[in-house]
Amino acid sequence: MSRMSANPERAAIVSAIESSGVVAVIRLSDATQLRAVAEALAEGGIRALEVTMTVPRAVALIEELARSLPTEFLVGAGTVLDVETARQVIAAGARFVVSPVFKSELIEACHRSDVPVMPGCFSPTEILTAWEAGADVVKVFPATALGPTFFRDIHGPLPQVRLMPTGGVTRENAGDWIRAGAVAIGAGTALVDAKAVAERRFDLITENARHFIQAVQLARGTARQGG
Repeated sequence: MSRMSANPERAAIVSAIESSGVVAVIRLSDATQLRAVAEALAEGGIRALEVTMTVPRAVALIEELARSLPTEFLVGAGTVLDVETARQVIAAGARFVVSPVFKSELIEACHRSDVPVMPGCFSPTEILTAWEAGADVVKVFPATALGPTFFRDIHGPLPQVRLMPTGGVTRENAGDWIRAGAVAIGAGTALVDAKAVAERRFDLITENARHFIQAVQLARGTARQGG
């Protein structure tokens, strides 16, 4: 199923992610902290939570979060590398799927369940190929190797492509990506700080979340004003 024929729910999920502007990429070595991290992020205003497959018991944890969090929170799965894993996380309740790589069969599998998918791409050719294959948003990864100027350059010839950077996105440069044309940002270690998690300083994660949300909102205000 393509973007043009997407059902209203799938389109609404993509719209909600764009509206929020921040996808929290959660990678934890201690899965027992996931709930507290999710609650801290939610308190800071983040509504899209990407639980990566590198988290122990990731599928079961996605199912738990999807069942227990209010419906306005979007629990998704990240680091999804194959169709079988996509099927498992979707069955567990993942409302969007993210991958560090582009595989057309992964897009097809997610769309069969009317779930948005964000494949990881790097080059202009790969980005366009993924978009034409039906990607709902193209995750540019690792974005740290490219920088916001890359987004401006890509949107010159490809203004229709929805881009989201992941990797190297920080509180300091979050707004730069939005002003360069990103529809949202994917933030990992700069948002979910490993030291804060280890010390159970979840207030710091909430503070980080607020800073990221504010940076996106300010950047969008600047962009609307034309600079």
